[in-house]
Amino acid sequence: MSLVKIGALVAAGVVLMAPNRRQHDYIGAYNFKVEIEGITVGAFKAVHGLESFTEVIEYQDGDDIILRKRPGITKYSNIVLDRGYVNTDELWDWRKKVIEGKIERKSGSVILCADDASEIMRYNFFEAWPTRWSGFDLAGGESDAAVETIEIATEKIERG
Repeated sequence: MSLVKIGALVAAGVVLMAPNRRQHDYIGAYNFKVEIEGITVGAFKAVHGLESFTEVIEYQDGDDIILRKRPGITKYSNIVLDRGYVNTDELWDWRKKVIEGKIERKSGSVILCADDASEIMRYNFFEAWPTRWSGFDLAGGESDAAVETIEIATEKIERG
């Protein structure tokens, strides 16, 4: 298929699939990327915490024999990002600003990709700031990559 035809299909909203993928195949959890506003981030090993939950408010009126339940405040979990260390200080510098009392909130996305690296869907997060950074577990006899972890607090997550 020519690039012109592919471009026309994408513009028309037709979803293209990789040649070895069937429509009913599951999407692999291993093919994703992370974007954070103003930060050039490398590939990440894992993403955890794409979660929202709503508190339950329970109440009972007068002689009501049924415990009533209403939705309360919706909260979003912190997002935890693991990556093999790359020689850049962007994530550490963002965390360091928080330690110094200069919170810099950012937006970003976790993007699920198809086999051909095209975007399938994304989760956008907002008003994020790093609440925790964890360095490497180092051992002389190991051959694993050095992995750093950063946890970011978010105020909202949307599926885009």
